[in-house]
Amino acid sequence: MIKVSKLTKYYGPTRAVEDVTFEAEKGEIIGLLGPNGAGKTTIMRMLTGYFAPTSGTAKVAGFDIIEEPMEVKKRLGYLPEILPLYYEMVVSDYLEFVAEIKGIPFKERRAKVAKALDLARIEDVKHRIIGRLSRGYKQRVGLSQALLSDPEVLILDEPTIGLDPKQIIEIRELIKSLGGSRTVLLSSHILPEVSMTCEKIIIINKGRVAAISDKATIEGKDRVLLKVKGDPEKAAAALSKVKSIVSIEQAKEGPYAVLTLEGEGKADIREDIFKAVVESGLVLVEMKLASHSLEEVFLKYTAKEEDAR
Repeated sequence: MIKVSKLTKYYGPTRAVEDVTFEAEKGEIIGLLGPNGAGKTTIMRMLTGYFAPTSGTAKVAGFDIIEEPMEVKKRLGYLPEILPLYYEMVVSDYLEFVAEIKGIPFKERRAKVAKALDLARIEDVKHRIIGRLSRGYKQRVGLSQALLSDPEVLILDEPTIGLDPKQIIEIRELIKSLGGSRTVLLSSHILPEVSMTCEKIIIINKGRVAAISDKATIEGKDRVLLKVKGDPEKAAAALSKVKSIVSIEQAKEGPYAVLTLEGEGKADIREDIFKAVVESGLVLVEMKLASHSLEEVFLKYTAKEEDAR
């Protein structure tokens, strides 16, 4: 549904985005993750036709963003970071107005507005003035305008920014419910937001793609955290004989050796570790599985991008 190839944007001599390439399939929820100023908004604005790229190509729902911009817009719903709302308008009147702008035929508008209200779960405030709504409801109204034409692709720029924890959970669940039938591309600099909402993650740093993969792969294989009583060197030497262990990190914590172990692939290496500990005469204190957090992965890839410059 979204196919981006070497997308690049310069503002005069300043590079905002360079050689960005990725794809999003139908029904996927994709997260653009990166620090403020990484280029996430610029990428989204190019995909929606707000900005023309300096070079590169992109297709949305099979249509080229440069050659067929109107066809792209017909199949696209966009929620920018700054909500496109008229605060003095009643919610239903605003959606009727947006439906007219989007070219939705008059006979279909009422049904489309009703469906958008239902999808965004704001039926209960449709007769209220937008400016008097809470920040969370305003965000839902912005989302409802993006859903008006029942688009195949949704592009959401920082959809939970400025919300309180309860509102964030509500919007997150709403976005997750919109996946499957449509492709959703959302941006955020909040790691837990992307981790809990998206199936696929694209890490953007300084205008470039630093990493791209599904969440499980990008976070990597599980690690085993091991604590034994004894010398770290002795413990590491004993465990280095286990063929299924490919990486050992060691540290000392008082009378204990603390080791971080990684196995080959996704194999569970705990049984092999336990046997090695017993055979070596070490006293096992603790053993548990731990995955790399998205925060660790994010810092790793953005640091790598910095080192490459």
